[in-house]
Amino acid sequence: MVQYQPIPRAALLAFSLLTGCAAAQPDALNAGAASRPVAGASGAFLVGRYALNRTDFAAASDGFLKALAVDPHDADLQQEAFGAAVLSGRPEALALAQKLPSNPAAILLLADQDVRSGHWADAQARFGALPSQGVTQLLAPLLMAWAEQGAGATDQALATLHPYLDGARYRGVFDLHAALINDQAGRQAEAARLYRQAVVDYGSPNLRLGMIVASWQSRGGHPAEARATIRAMVDGSPDLAIAEPALQADATQIQDAKASDGIAESYLALAAALQRGDAPDFALLLLRLALDMKPDFTSARLLAADVQSASGQTSGALATLAPVRSDDPLVAVVRLRQARLDEKLGNTADARRILEQLAAEYPSRPEPLAQLAEMQMNDGRYADATATFSRAIARVPQPGRSNWVLFYQRGTAYDRAHDWPRAEADFLHALALSPDQPYVLNYLGYAWAEQGRNLTRAREMIERAVVLRPNDGAIMDSLGWVLLLQGDREGAIRWLERAVELTPEDSTANGHLGDAYDAAGRRLEAQTQWRRALILNPEPQDAAKLQAKLARAVPAPVQAERRVE
Repeated sequence: MVQYQPIPRAALLAFSLLTGCAAAQPDALNAGAASRPVAGASGAFLVGRYALNRTDFAAASDGFLKALAVDPHDADLQQEAFGAAVLSGRPEALALAQKLPSNPAAILLLADQDVRSGHWADAQARFGALPSQGVTQLLAPLLMAWAEQGAGATDQALATLHPYLDGARYRGVFDLHAALINDQAGRQAEAARLYRQAVVDYGSPNLRLGMIVASWQSRGGHPAEARATIRAMVDGSPDLAIAEPALQADATQIQDAKASDGIAESYLALAAALQRGDAPDFALLLLRLALDMKPDFTSARLLAADVQSASGQTSGALATLAPVRSDDPLVAVVRLRQARLDEKLGNTADARRILEQLAAEYPSRPEPLAQLAEMQMNDGRYADATATFSRAIARVPQPGRSNWVLFYQRGTAYDRAHDWPRAEADFLHALALSPDQPYVLNYLGYAWAEQGRNLTRAREMIERAVVLRPNDGAIMDSLGWVLLLQGDREGAIRWLERAVELTPEDSTANGHLGDAYDAAGRRLEAQTQWRRALILNPEPQDAAKLQAKLARAVPAPVQAERRVE
């Protein structure tokens, strides 16, 4: 018989974790083990489990559904097949949801089906049955309010949200949804108040907030305010810059015209919060539900593709982006992401073709050329990369604060092409445009310290970078290394130990800690760190230095090695 074990990645435990209690239920997962036949179901089940552990939800769904066909009454297998089907977007998920009335994800899927059918009372009943703990305690009031709005009960919808508008953890989200409901109901004065409050609560406009608020401003006869909102959104997310003209033109369109759009918006809002934490499977589940409700929801597609790519589902991420229409205001952003995903898959010719087409179609935008230059750097073609970055920079007649990254990237390419004077000039230009960029501060400060120049300023710059990025192991490694070069062995060891704690698989940080131990006379510990660094895939030239240090009875004086963020 197949022996059940807890699922290591907990991907399908998302559905019980929605209630906040999955960790206490391992025995429930094992309950059906004795009833599962070895013949027929076991092979497919193991295929599904293996695929699940590799986050290949499509293959996991195939395996679990085949096993379920052999043993259709196994309750545990129904749960796993349902979870994989939802995460892979399989249509079988709906039929499986009917057999799982207490599963929160099944409740959501069935309620969404009621919404699409216009059965608002049924949807309200299902949303009302969601657990009042865990993730669903945040999601349920948003969904209930939109179901009430869909039924025409605007006052009740707003009453449902009212308790969450004063001091709630995600107050900005509730303000925004209350504003959208008022907007749909034609209550413009209250909508205006809540939109403004949402902007204050969020602090800076993300993609959805910016698009929604700009739409309200434009439709209300304030086009200049709408343009400023989109400009602020782009400044906060430079990867959206190529889409700014299209987003400006689209600002006159209402973003959420009906209650079902608001439900999709609710799923996206919570998915974004989860994705910023450490719950990618939950986020992907919610994004699947958002796209089921609103297939042309490109913001949700972009976030879903990011979640998939980060968890190794690169092909799945490409498939998620494929349906985006050519007239979508975010299509240029989507195509840039597709090129990056193609490169990740090794389809460099396809990636290059997309970027060259975008460069021709958007002759005033630097983003396609900058991404092409990044590809060249990844291939070790640093001289070509500097030329391509220069073409990108030439498309920006008056560089502003948000353009610092172009000069930082070209500076890195110049440095790797062994042209330090031009590299230094670009790093200084990047800092002139945006003085508090931790990556530039780290790179330039480290390089100066390595060269024995501007040591006081170099240390100050790296210390500032640490303040800006207090949990970045690479920057802490830089500070420790500079302290070691300046003779502060105790300080160097303290920071380098912290760097290794944060980035234990980083060969450079481990090697630097070995050097610091060696300088302090702690030879055995030094050799341990050098050996560790040697097995962590260092660059060939760094590996040779580590081997030489280990071969010497008394290691030579510290030699600085370039630490690049």
